[in-house]
Amino acid sequence: MGGRWQPKMIQTMVSSVLRDARRIVVKVGSSLVTNEGRGLDETAIGEWSRQLAALVRGDGGVAREVVMVSSGAIAEGMKRLGWTTRPHEIHELQAAAAVGQMGLAQMYETKLREEGMGSAQVLLTHADLADRERYLNARSTLLTLLRLGVVPVINENDTVVNDEIKFGDNDTLGALVANLVEADALIILTDQKGLYTADPRRDPAAQFVHEAKAGDLALEAMAGGAGSSIGKGGMITKILAAKRAAGSGASTVIAWGREPDVLLRLVRGEPLGTLLVAQTQKKQARKQWMADHLQLRGSVVVDAGAAAKVRDEGKSLLPIGMTAVEGDFSRGDVIAVRDASGVEIARGLANYAAAEARLLCRKPSTEFEKLLGYVAEPEMVHRDNLVLAASA
Repeated sequence: MGGRWQPKMIQTMVSSVLRDARRIVVKVGSSLVTNEGRGLDETAIGEWSRQLAALVRGDGGVAREVVMVSSGAIAEGMKRLGWTTRPHEIHELQAAAAVGQMGLAQMYETKLREEGMGSAQVLLTHADLADRERYLNARSTLLTLLRLGVVPVINENDTVVNDEIKFGDNDTLGALVANLVEADALIILTDQKGLYTADPRRDPAAQFVHEAKAGDLALEAMAGGAGSSIGKGGMITKILAAKRAAGSGASTVIAWGREPDVLLRLVRGEPLGTLLVAQTQKKQARKQWMADHLQLRGSVVVDAGAAAKVRDEGKSLLPIGMTAVEGDFSRGDVIAVRDASGVEIARGLANYAAAEARLLCRKPSTEFEKLLGYVAEPEMVHRDNLVLAASA
């Protein structure tokens, strides 16, 4: 494929994509984290932690929100258990993950604390993101941590997964997390400089791909298999992860994890690694999905004041402006927002289920906890999750 595929010129450049990113997911692979399986690489994790902290603080520029997706639990567990090859039995993988997760979390906590950063361990399975309630709970937790200036360190919950619910590789997990938190960019740190037209370790004629379109089928055709016996992924999983991340508007950079100051240099606009550009901007992708949503589970009717704020001022929909709730929807469903005459003026993601929304009609946010026993969000639909109807 190397001689036939030519990188296409794309107007969006590395400098603007990463420099403008405010919410970033960084994924680092097992071979880097564990120094090819020899145990957790304290120096490398310390370097990434230093850079993560600098990004969150906004040293020399703009403060960013950063999520770390880190492999390495199974590899660290293998080292602690004295295993030299990755096991195939699921219970042995789970045991290795349980042993290794202790050291992995402790290492990140220690290194981030040394930089003055709080950290949080978050373990996810595919089931967490497939179930609506668990998806929303995971999203709310991560966004709250980011708002608090804490760096979430995410890994697949290998101690409880089985073959049916495994993500399969943390590249996929990184992309799913990018979708979950609506990241602007996904940075995949690997043991290669980036993407080549062929495996450069086997083909000296392999050409480096500086920039391409995420989802280009030619990229999938040229990618090889897994790169090491320690990790489970390979360049193909990174290409597919970039394609998945692009679905929510996040561009992806694949870069060498041991490049000095790689994260800081990327956000400064240096053209390191391979940039796989998302063709749709983040908000456009989300709002187009809502606009095209055909199966509305219900709607809320609002008064003239609320309708004007949503339609004319781009404000969030507050329950105090709601007069009625129609249908039977759950938290996270796409619902219609209708004016008093029944005309749809917008649609968006509900923060409360229908039964809860009925209790909140005409109520200020100060009464939510008394009525429901908890407060999820002050809005019924946040403005970031609202799209105006074409006729509005």
